[in-house]
Amino acid sequence: MFLPRHFTEPDAEAVSDLVRTTGFGHLVVAGPDGLASTPLPFVADDGLSSIRAHLARPNDVWLHAPCDALLVVPVSDAYISPGWYPSKRVDGKVVPTWNYEVVHLHGRLVVHDDPDWIHGQITELTDHHEAAMPSPWAVTDAPDEFIEKLRRSIVGIELDVTRIEAKRKLGQNKPDVDVAGAVDGLRRQGDHRSAAVADRMEGRCAGS
Repeated sequence: MFLPRHFTEPDAEAVSDLVRTTGFGHLVVAGPDGLASTPLPFVADDGLSSIRAHLARPNDVWLHAPCDALLVVPVSDAYISPGWYPSKRVDGKVVPTWNYEVVHLHGRLVVHDDPDWIHGQITELTDHHEAAMPSPWAVTDAPDEFIEKLRRSIVGIELDVTRIEAKRKLGQNKPDVDVAGAVDGLRRQGDHRSAAVADRMEGRCAGS
């Protein structure tokens, strides 16, 4: 990934928080017929050394393992109109852009076709996402035979992470007045996606 210095996130704890909070990515592997990719909800350890997930057994991405793999974690993104920049009225030297945060996790993909490992992974994944629910659902809420039938239909996978790249393109290269204009423009869009990027821009650029 192209990583200009001012868009690179060097804080390992911040990167870990981005990945763990997002909890979803696109796993990419290279096979004999070219690249293959699959959407992937996952859980990660605090240091991002391990990404654990599962795939439907008919999803042949897991058949490529053991292999090198890339997990692309899209954190946030939104279009930025040049019309939101006050500097447009000064010299007109502005263009559209796209602000975004993304993390690339490179590593070695391995398979865990083991009942205990898979049960632990689906329990961990469920507990993580149910924690904020008013009445959290647990794997044990479903009948054992039902869970066992579903478990046999999936395969556990783990990405042993060897390299992490994190990019946060949030207007760090723009003057404060244009950042404020973009944030205001994003908030006026009225959608969750734009609001999320506006929040990130305010937090990131205030600490720059």
